[in-house]
Amino acid sequence: MDTTEKAVLPDESVGGGRGSNEKRPGLSDRKAESVQGGGGGGDVENGMAHADAVKGDGDDVPVLRGLSILDRFLVVWIVLAMAIGILLGNFVDSVGPSLQKGKFVGVSVPIAVGLLVMMYPILCKVRYETLHLLLRHRQLWIQILVSFVLNWILAPLLMVGLAWAFLPDRPDLREGLIYVGIARCIAMVLIWNDLANGDPEYCAVLVAFNSILQIVLFAPFAIFYIRIVSGNRNDPDANYTLVARSVAAFLGAAVLTRLLLRPLLGESNYQKHFIRYISPFSLIGLLYTIIVLFASQGHRVVHSITSVLRVAAPLLVYFITIFSFTVWVCWKCGFGYRVSCTQSFTAASNNFELAIAVVVAVYGAESGQALASTVGPLIEVPVLVALVYVLKAVRRRWKWEG
Repeated sequence: MDTTEKAVLPDESVGGGRGSNEKRPGLSDRKAESVQGGGGGGDVENGMAHADAVKGDGDDVPVLRGLSILDRFLVVWIVLAMAIGILLGNFVDSVGPSLQKGKFVGVSVPIAVGLLVMMYPILCKVRYETLHLLLRHRQLWIQILVSFVLNWILAPLLMVGLAWAFLPDRPDLREGLIYVGIARCIAMVLIWNDLANGDPEYCAVLVAFNSILQIVLFAPFAIFYIRIVSGNRNDPDANYTLVARSVAAFLGAAVLTRLLLRPLLGESNYQKHFIRYISPFSLIGLLYTIIVLFASQGHRVVHSITSVLRVAAPLLVYFITIFSFTVWVCWKCGFGYRVSCTQSFTAASNNFELAIAVVVAVYGAESGQALASTVGPLIEVPVLVALVYVLKAVRRRWKWEG
């Protein structure tokens, strides 16, 4: 077995995480070791949420140690970004329409810019050139199967059930929630996984897997849950082309950058200079995206507060339930912490950008469906930020290795 394959071998990071006194390095640890061996790449991650030292010893290092000012007060910045967005959308009449002008792969240009800036640095770090080696191992396929069941069977069913339970008299809000439930996350999950010290290689594999399935399954799932289950015979136009183009645009830029730029710069320069320079832009992109998203819908959120609260209740139950269930299943199955972290945030995250884009295109920006899909990130962002800290605390309490 060659050195490259050893660097991505998943077996130790997948199993044996529970009840082990010996720390078993996961994929991220091996990546850090190989980069450091190539010329001091240990500083690469400093611009992001945490240093590699924090990643390697998460059980005995305080959560906030090693974080930058931006990361240390992330919850504060996110709340401020949401507040600024809502205030702008509510008190500056021209903001909402201006932010909806122009489209890029079905998403307004300002939001598309934020998504690209947010996703690009994290995806540029993933070693795509060695991901094919992961697919040789049975343990990875087990993780893919677990992810499929959680993301494409249990999560949509849970959202549909909660939507009917909480909103039996509001089919418009119910349908908006269903769209959120079937749109599996391929963007912000990278942020949550990184902040919680999850495994970036596994996250990249699951993001790629869900991206492909999103292209194939989003439209038929929308038709099934909206037309058949909910009884709405108006055919939702969730076309394959829109979904496929959005996935290709947001993922393709980073993949091409790594595959083309890394050979030109060399591994050491790529990690020490390029990655280190672009890393801080992920969280900046996240905050920008939140401001733009809430500014574009701030007026509706404020003036439909009753509907917002009714939609918020099932969303809150959904995120906490699916996340807690996934953590428990991974713990009981003996999966390592890093892989379990990745599975949990992948299952609990939703592609609300896609849901909003499709719902607005189908039902219009002033519809109840659009309002419900807009409330999605209003609840998801602060809840998942809180769950990052909860999962880190659980890791220390359970002495969860791997």
